[in-house]
Amino acid sequence: MNIAYKIKKWDISHPFGFTIIRVILGVLLLVRGICFLNNIQPLYALIKSSSLNTLNIDSQLTMVITWIHILGGTLITLGLFTRLAVWAQIPVVLGAIIFINIRHTLYATPADLFLSVFILLAIFAFEGGGHASMDNYVKSNLL
Repeated sequence: MNIAYKIKKWDISHPFGFTIIRVILGVLLLVRGICFLNNIQPLYALIKSSSLNTLNIDSQLTMVITWIHILGGTLITLGLFTRLAVWAQIPVVLGAIIFINIRHTLYATPADLFLSVFILLAIFAFEGGGHASMDNYVKSNLL
């Protein structure tokens, strides 16, 4: 049995559980973005010390990462444009896994959390917001 089929079957039989996971992921990314916005210097210093420093776009990259987390986390939490928001988050989280050295932590977050978030993002990128989302509501009631 295909894993995508198993996830879709689980979403159909447990829409509340799938929604809770999506909302927790969205809130986690939203709070992460707000933390970056409140204190952007550690993120800026981390990007400056990484291999991304050669691009000379450190300050722009910090703001892009911050706002992608804030807007994407809000959209994922609401279940609105879920796939688009998730696909915008994937390069940021993948960049955190690849470019930022695994030994470094930002705000004392373990590197395994980045990998876990990436796996959840990959699931929602292909499955969408699920049955209990604004995407599904708009598709079934307004279109």
